[in-house]
Amino acid sequence: MITSLPSSRVPDPALAPPLRWGVLGPGTIAHVLAGALQKHSRQQVVAVGSRSRERADQFAAEFDVTRVHSSYEELVADPDVDVVYVATPHSHHHAQALLAIAAGKHVLVEKAFTRNASDAREVADAARAAGVVVLEAMWSRFLPGADVLRQLLSDGALGEVSSLTADHGQLIGPDDAQRLHDPRLAGGALLDLGIYPVSFASLVLGPPQEVTATGSLTTSGVDEQVTAVLRVGAAQATLTTTLRERTHNTARVTGDLARVDLPADFYTPVPLTLTSADGGRRVLTADPGSILGHEGLVYQAAHLAQLVADGATDSPLLPLDETISILATTDEIRRQLGVTFPGE
Repeated sequence: MITSLPSSRVPDPALAPPLRWGVLGPGTIAHVLAGALQKHSRQQVVAVGSRSRERADQFAAEFDVTRVHSSYEELVADPDVDVVYVATPHSHHHAQALLAIAAGKHVLVEKAFTRNASDAREVADAARAAGVVVLEAMWSRFLPGADVLRQLLSDGALGEVSSLTADHGQLIGPDDAQRLHDPRLAGGALLDLGIYPVSFASLVLGPPQEVTATGSLTTSGVDEQVTAVLRVGAAQATLTTTLRERTHNTARVTGDLARVDLPADFYTPVPLTLTSADGGRRVLTADPGSILGHEGLVYQAAHLAQLVADGATDSPLLPLDETISILATTDEIRRQLGVTFPGE
């Protein structure tokens, strides 16, 4: 009988060796990451590159960045940059990651890693050939709670896992985020929001043997609402995502001995709870730590920095092969929905 939850083994991000970061695409998420790095780590944002000099200058002023580049080519060629953070729309990740790899840089690529598994394989092959670290910025994978969940699964604390549910929905119309409604930018709910539930299912169950999906499309032809059921052996994962409303944004993993619940927003640092199967008489909760909300983005950067310091070329927490597998799952979901992007 489990009487306490395991402690997280995730190191304090402030302990990670500092790298010099260049930001490729100073949008909203890049602002959040840069702020988290400055607040919780020794990582240094030293350069920014954008096709809009005005946006680059604004970012540089906000974060005291001295090196401002008017093109992505200039950014990746900057000798003072160790790692490039690709924070542009999904449609651009493939080409920009390859650009940075060719310049010999390590790369953190925003989720979803690329539009599809084929693009992801090309990036992974290039990274391996160049001997650089390339990591998907699926930040939920590197949080303390994810490590506690990994330990519970490996220790068999849940017993035989039979079901998993996860959802991520937000009310995002074309006026809120036009890119998510544009097929040319690989828009849709799945790659931006639904990627969290799909990645969570991969963490817990591994790659699916069967995928069944249904949903609806926007007038522009991207997925607006998706429900997918993934089968792995006898276990099933039911995943939902939508641009039409803010949903519960929770996750649950259920086994024959216990279940784990992650409250909203499950992909952020949250107090993971273990409840026994014997009527809920044992309820144990894991502390999410002191770094909360989207400041948890710092953990993925610290993990990449430690990989570089250790001479590693792939992450044991989110290997490139798993990133490719996750995109193969989203490829199949999109195929069943009839969603294709220009150029695929």
